[in-house]
Amino acid sequence: MTHVPGGPPSPDDVAPPVLRPLRADDAAAVLSAFRSDPAMSRQGTVRTMEEAEEYVRRLTNPDGTVIAWAVCHEDGLVGLVCIAVDEQNGNGWFSYWMTKAARGRGWTTRAAVTVADWALDHAGLERLELGHRVNNPASGAVARAAGFVREGTERGKFLVAGERVDVNTYGRLRTDPRPDGPRLTMSPDGPRLTMSPVANHAKEPTRT
Repeated sequence: MTHVPGGPPSPDDVAPPVLRPLRADDAAAVLSAFRSDPAMSRQGTVRTMEEAEEYVRRLTNPDGTVIAWAVCHEDGLVGLVCIAVDEQNGNGWFSYWMTKAARGRGWTTRAAVTVADWALDHAGLERLELGHRVNNPASGAVARAAGFVREGTERGKFLVAGERVDVNTYGRLRTDPRPDGPRLTMSPDGPRLTMSPVANHAKEPTRT
């Protein structure tokens, strides 16, 4: 696509974001992201700076079980991809979000597939799982594009605004085929996992 002079840049004219570990100084950007769209409340309760700082502390706790990759564009956080690690079973619960302004560019898919590849190919995990409410089909499209396979539906999983809502569930195994499509660059100072007993499957990633 060619950019028309004087008009908004096309997706092809915008440099893609990069992935780096979430940091304490991302709290203000996290608060802005949650304020960008009421639907972000599905990701947690972040209404004040104090709550944003606590949200970031929980995801960056070195003694915790969550790995959080920040999706950054022009040095600012525009999204997040997280894995809650079940070390005993070599599994990870996978989740992602993107600010309202950064959606529609394919960045969520590229971030999700990059982090999923890293988790399965280099971090020693054997399986990733995720779920999304059936009334959020865009999240399912990201999951499928990132190589996740639809595995079922949990009926009436959540109570939302007084109504029971079904959740579609997905999984991706280390042995599943890798999806096609572009990836994002990952920071070389990203997190490292030492998994047992699956650590023998881990290898140093090639970062491009």
